[in-house]
Amino acid sequence: MDKKCAIVTGAARGIGLATADLFLENGWQVAMLDRDGDELLKQTATRENVLPLVRDVSNPQDVAAMVREAHGWAGRIDALINNAGVAEFGPIEDCDFAMWRRVMETNLDGVFLCSQAVTPYLKDTHGAIVNIASISGLRASTLRVAYGTSKAAVVHLTKQHAAELGEFGIRVNCVAPGPVKTKLSIAVHSPEIIQAYHDSIPLNRYGSERELAEVIVFLASEKASYVSGQIVSVDGGFDSTGVGLPALRA
Repeated sequence: MDKKCAIVTGAARGIGLATADLFLENGWQVAMLDRDGDELLKQTATRENVLPLVRDVSNPQDVAAMVREAHGWAGRIDALINNAGVAEFGPIEDCDFAMWRRVMETNLDGVFLCSQAVTPYLKDTHGAIVNIASISGLRASTLRVAYGTSKAAVVHLTKQHAAELGEFGIRVNCVAPGPVKTKLSIAVHSPEIIQAYHDSIPLNRYGSERELAEVIVFLASEKASYVSGQIVSVDGGFDSTGVGLPALRA
C-alpha cells in the first residue's frame, strides 16, 4: 500500500498507453482500463504492476466496479487520468443525435462518472485528476461539432471539479493535446493535412505520445502540488497562433 496507484482510462493504445508506461517507470502501479479487451490484455501481458480492467467509462456500473477493483488491488488510489475518448468527425448536418450521444457518452459522461466515483478515494490520498481534452475544445474547427463541444465541456468540468474538490486537497487539471503522431493519425492524415497542421504550429511538427505523457504524469505528481484548475495546451504553440505563419515562413 506504499506504492502509489494511478487509474488510466483508454489505456490500451496511444496517449493512454504511453502515460501508463511513464507511471510505471516512475514506480507507480497502474490500473489500465479500456473497453477493447483484446488489445488491453495484449498490452498488459508483458507489463508488471498493472491491473487490466475491461470496462466502459460511459457505463455507471462498469465505472463503479472499476474503482472498487482498482482500490481492492492497490489499497489506494492517487491519480485518475481521464483519457478514454472517441472521435467522430463530419458536417453538422450529418451529425445525428445517435452520433452526438456516442461522442458525449464517452468523452464527457465518462469523465464525470469516473471522477465522481474516484473522489472518495482521492480524498484519502489528496490525489489528483487529469482530464484529457483537446485543442478542439479551445478553438473551433470544421467537422467537429460533437467532438469539439464534448472537449470544451471537459475543460469547464475540470474547473468545476477543481473549485469544489480543492477543499479536500484534490487537484484537478486538464491537458489539451494538439496534433499528435499516433498510428491513427499516420493512417488517416494525408500529406496535405499534415502540411496544413505544420503551417499552423510554431514548432512545425506533430507532438509525440511520450511528450503528452510527460505533462500528464507531471500534473498527477507531487511536483505539481500547487497546480489546480489549469488547462495546459500541449500543442507546439498551436493554440497561441492565428493566421500568418505560412506567410511569415515564405
